[in-house]
Amino acid sequence: MKSFARWLLWIALAGVALQLFFVARIALMLVIAPESTAFMRSEIWRIAERRVEGKGSWQWGAEWVPYDKISPNLKRAVMASEDAGFTSHGGVDWDAIQAAWAKNEKRQQAAEKIDARRAERQAKLAAKRLSQGKEPVAPAATSKPAKVIGGSTITQQLAKNLLLSGERNLLRKGQELLLTLTLEALLSKQRILEIYLNSVEWGDGVFGAEAAAQRYFKKPASQLSAREAARLAVMLPSPKFFEIRQGSAYLARRTNIIAARMNDVGLP
Repeated sequence: MKSFARWLLWIALAGVALQLFFVARIALMLVIAPESTAFMRSEIWRIAERRVEGKGSWQWGAEWVPYDKISPNLKRAVMASEDAGFTSHGGVDWDAIQAAWAKNEKRQQAAEKIDARRAERQAKLAAKRLSQGKEPVAPAATSKPAKVIGGSTITQQLAKNLLLSGERNLLRKGQELLLTLTLEALLSKQRILEIYLNSVEWGDGVFGAEAAAQRYFKKPASQLSAREAARLAVMLPSPKFFEIRQGSAYLARRTNIIAARMNDVGLP
């Protein structure tokens, strides 16, 4: 029992030490811009491995620019698309999370209904073929899991990409919440948005507003027009997907929607 208690104590101390480390890292960001994020480092490793295997060329773009060198259009567009309540919430938008859960539940129920109807048709077909002395056909594949809608705020996304791995479990979500609250407590909204816009992914090996502006529009981030900014903002949930689908009808339609919403968003 003493040995078990000792191990529990060491685990608790390690957990406290980890939280203090995270707090110190975030506190440093008050004055020092982070050179990279955990997600960026994992992507560098992935791209390097791909290059070694001969499956692609080295492609990487990331350049820090200060807050006042990023177009207000891009700031408004990203907030309008990703987190319209950014300036008013404390890091977590509980209403958005509740709405996301409701949408996810509806999508899951719809997928289950489709699978149930498919299974019923399959059973009838199998019975018919057996009555005819034929072998039943192989069962049809089930539907892909419904796409999960997140409801994460800009601060939550930054917490996830800045210091955490890509694992998805309850422990990691709890750590993400702690980091989100720490970011909100120690940094201003302006600083959080500045770090986010300089570190978010905008394509395969494309990180930050400056690299994205140069990659897609051949201009600095400070000179992005409202429509260009809206287009970049729409790419954020699936940057690698839209990187090779710049002519997507959805991308154009969603760009118009975000461009129309931008003026309703107040900057920090």
